[in-house]
Amino acid sequence: MEIRWDSLVGHKDQIKELRTLLQEKRLPHALLFTGAAGLGKKLCGQILAGAILCGQENAPCGQCENCRSFAAAAHPDYYELTPEVRGKSTRIIRIEAIREMQTVVSRSAVRAGRRVVLIDDADTMNEPAANSLLKTLEEPEGQVTFILIAQDRSRLLPTIVSRCMPLSFGRLSPEELQEELVRRQMPTLEAEKLAYLADGSLGQALKLSQHGGLELREEAMEFLAGLPQFTMNKLWVEAAAKGELDRERLIEWLMHLNMLLRDMLLLYADGASPLLYNGDLREKLGELLPQFSRSRLFAMLTETRELLHRLQANVNLRLQLEGYFIRLMDSLKG
Repeated sequence: MEIRWDSLVGHKDQIKELRTLLQEKRLPHALLFTGAAGLGKKLCGQILAGAILCGQENAPCGQCENCRSFAAAAHPDYYELTPEVRGKSTRIIRIEAIREMQTVVSRSAVRAGRRVVLIDDADTMNEPAANSLLKTLEEPEGQVTFILIAQDRSRLLPTIVSRCMPLSFGRLSPEELQEELVRRQMPTLEAEKLAYLADGSLGQALKLSQHGGLELREEAMEFLAGLPQFTMNKLWVEAAAKGELDRERLIEWLMHLNMLLRDMLLLYADGASPLLYNGDLREKLGELLPQFSRSRLFAMLTETRELLHRLQANVNLRLQLEGYFIRLMDSLKG
C-alpha cells in the first residue's frame, strides 16, 4: 500500500486541508469523505490513517515502524471495514460487522497510542448498523479516529453526518486522468478515450481498461442503434442475455448507455460540443438523431437512471430489464 500524499491523483485542496489539521493537531475524531466512486477517497483515507499512526512531523514518513507495518497491511491499530456480499444480494454493512469493530477499538492501542477505523462505502450500512455506529461516534472509547467513505451522503443518517467533519471530493479532469493512465503505461489513444468515458473517476478508467469497458460501450452502442427496430421477441432475448450478466457488469453497461443518450442530447444543442463522453462516436451518434427526438431521449435517460437506482437493491435483474426495455420501446413510440 502506498502511503505517500503524492500517490493521490488530484485533490490538492483536500490534501492541504488534511495536512494542516494534522500539523496543527486539530484533526476531529470523525471525518466523512464523499464523492463519486473511483475518485481516490479511500486511498486518501488510508494515507490519512497512515499519517495519524505515524505521528512524525512530516507524516506519513514511510520509514518508521508504524509506517512500515501500515504499508504491509499489518498495523495492529488500524481497522478497515468494508461491505459484505451474500450471494447475489447487494453490498451491505451489517450490525454484526459494526459490533466486531466496536469490540476491537474498545481495547487499548497496541503500538501507535491511538486507533484509526476506516469504514468504506459507509452509505451501505443498514439501519441497525447505522444506529449502532452512531452510538460509538457519540461516545467514542479511548483515542480513536473514524474515517467514513461514502458516495451518497444522503443515504447516511443525518445524525452521523452531523458528527463528522465533511470533505467533498470532486471529479478529476480528463487531462489529469489521461496523464495518470499514460504514466501507468497505457497507450495514449486508449488513455484518451478512457479519460473521457470515466467521468472524472480514475477507478472507473482502470476498471474499464481491465474489464473490457470499451467492448461494453460497443455493445451499448449496438443496442441503441438497433432499438428502433426492436420486436417483442428481440426484447425478451435481450432481457434474458443482459439478465445473465453479474450486477456490476450490468450497471457498467447501463452507465455506457446513459452516457450515449446524454451525448445525443448534447449533439442536439451543439453538434460540435467538446463535452461529449464519446467524442470518437460523434458521427455515429449524429446519424441516430433523426430516430430519437429530444423528448424521447429525456424519457429514456429518466428510465435508465431509475433502473440504475433500483439495481442498488436486491431485485430480479431479468424482470427489471424486461420492464425497462418495454418502457424504452414505448418512449420511442411517443
